Amino acid sequence: MIVASIDIGTNTVILLIAEIRNNKIIPLYNEQLIPRIGKGLIPGEPISVEKKNKLIDILSDYKKTMEKFHCGQSIAVATNAFRIASNGKLIAEEIKEKLNLEVKIVPGEEEAKLSFLGAVSGLSGEKNVVVIDIGGGSSELIFGKGNQIFFKKSFPVGVVSFSEKFFRHDPPLQNEIEELKAELDQAFSGIYRENFIPETAVAIAGTPTTLACIQKELSEFNEEAIEGSFLAFHDLETLIKELSLLRKNEILSKYKSVVKGREDVLLAGTIILYKIMHLLKLDKIMVSTKGIRYGAVLEYLVKD
Repeated sequence: MIVASIDIGTNTVILLIAEIRNNKIIPLYNEQLIPRIGKGLIPGEPISVEKKNKLIDILSDYKKTMEKFHCGQSIAVATNAFRIASNGKLIAEEIKEKLNLEVKIVPGEEEAKLSFLGAVSGLSGEKNVVVIDIGGGSSELIFGKGNQIFFKKSFPVGVVSFSEKFFRHDPPLQNEIEELKAELDQAFSGIYRENFIPETAVAIAGTPTTLACIQKELSEFNEEAIEGSFLAFHDLETLIKELSLLRKNEILSKYKSVVKGREDVLLAGTIILYKIMHLLKLDKIMVSTKGIRYGAVLEYLVKD
């Protein structure tokens, strides 16, 4: 069976097309586009018509790709932007009407679960794992082992929302960076789990995958090259110092297409990841290109 899984995030919309073979996910095609539907979004306010139309156009193109692969099942999951927007449910209904695509708006706790299932899908189930998912409008931390989750929490901390909230200059001033760090200290207070010592830490989503590309000096995104690679704590210190001195256009010019669409939020994402690693006392993290879209397929297989 061929399955399509779509992750509709605050910043990105990602399509996975995979073959299910002996209950294993064999990826056939991945595509990522960055409409940033959560740009300027205030909780309780609507996603703009412009962003809604851009999203529907992307999903329409994804549907055509899904038809080419003869997908027998489609799964679409929407996260923080749809959760906090006043018109999230209405947009989901419009997508259903226009594209015959069911969009499930998942709460933060379920988002965390799907992130965990996707991130650990390629790991052995013998070690304690913490999964870090830094999104555009929220971030999730999930502690578990195998398919068992011991603790999960969604935090209202995201690369888009925090960049818009704190960075008023380009490049941001040092006091703006310190304000962001102080907010993170407050938001993440109490995340250290003394009764859970992670043996493996896995980071998913755009920030760690982009940083891995930069570290490997890739001019284009290469999923195979970065899957399972590592980022060290001291690497993030160096990258934060470098990124904080560059304008958005300079970041794009220096790192090319691997940062395109993220050049204005990469610094915030790197600081968020750095702060989490510091609080959890992590020396390094494994980078995974898998996440919610893989987790959604695994959950579908269990329920089917």
